[in-house]
Amino acid sequence: MRSSSFLRDRRVLDLRHPDRHRCVPRLTRGHDALEAFSEGDLLYAAMLASIAGARRRLSLESYIFADDEIGWRFAEALAQRAREGVEVRLHLDAAGWLVWGSTRLARFLRASPIRVRWFHRWSWREPLRYNRRNHRKLLVADGACAYVGGFNIHRESSAEAFGEQRWRDSHVRMQGAPALQAQHLFDAFWAGRSRWSPEYPATSSTALIPTPSRGCRNRMRRVYVKLIGDAQRVIRVTTPYFVPDHPMQRALVAAAARGVEVYVLVPAKGDVALAAWAARASYAGLLADGVRIFEYQPRMLHAKILQADESWVAVGTANLDYRSLLLNHELTVLTRDTGLCAALYRQFEENLGAAREVTLSHWRHRAWNRRPAEWVGWAARRWL
Repeated sequence: MRSSSFLRDRRVLDLRHPDRHRCVPRLTRGHDALEAFSEGDLLYAAMLASIAGARRRLSLESYIFADDEIGWRFAEALAQRAREGVEVRLHLDAAGWLVWGSTRLARFLRASPIRVRWFHRWSWREPLRYNRRNHRKLLVADGACAYVGGFNIHRESSAEAFGEQRWRDSHVRMQGAPALQAQHLFDAFWAGRSRWSPEYPATSSTALIPTPSRGCRNRMRRVYVKLIGDAQRVIRVTTPYFVPDHPMQRALVAAAARGVEVYVLVPAKGDVALAAWAARASYAGLLADGVRIFEYQPRMLHAKILQADESWVAVGTANLDYRSLLLNHELTVLTRDTGLCAALYRQFEENLGAAREVTLSHWRHRAWNRRPAEWVGWAARRWL
């Protein structure tokens, strides 16, 4: 397998910002015992087991923590551990809570020993900050085991609760050094240092990348562009909200032009109509330049993954849209871990088998009444 030019190109390795953190961490090949989850019930069972097994502290943040059977299962498990003397901190997004939470669940959390906060509540003094959300989904148990990815805490991701139409998603369990990094990131965010980033040893094969970071507001986009630009054979993008800005579109087109197979996998039916309209506004230009687009048919696809060749993968909470890459607080696992790369490759192939390709000829002959909606979606792309 060809050695990645990330390890040879000093211009990439020395791309620094005022905080003196590399935009793209230097990572080696290795195996960090990372495990991928694509089924919510299996993930939730593993997370609840980690909660039950914690002895010192639990740290959980989520964009959605719903007032449903899944949310209450987690709330009661966290409250029980807090009553037993474990330090439990719960950081929830105020906008996500407004839609999915409830006064009843808030009262229960406040009445328990859990330390709970809501990120960026509405303030008449600072109304614009409400538009910047905490979109991270992270659980850390004792600094030794951590979970990060696209799964929220809600019934839509559970086959037991929601049935066959449950959301398709991806999450990663980490142990050892990556889990400790996750704990430090949670602690910094909790303390108000939302742009803090850890340093990584030269032998690390996994890095956790928060966005925005101090001195690099669009750090994740830079990482994605570098991954795409360095790929030699294939790029696989999975995202529920595909609204690439112009630098990202140019990177995808340039990769296709140099002979790289570029696959973009999105849901056929999303949960936000305006985002789907905005995504389809970019189809024609990308298809004309050799990017292949597939729409996943069975149900909502919520995973956020970018794979470059067989050696790099980025998986986490960031969508390929303006809000995730330029505005929200996100957390992404960037790794060369061979086991996780292989597992997510198999997951992509499985998802692709349930998708339908959008061809340029078909797209050019789509109904005219769809095009005004695409224009509206693209015009609103920065606010989705």
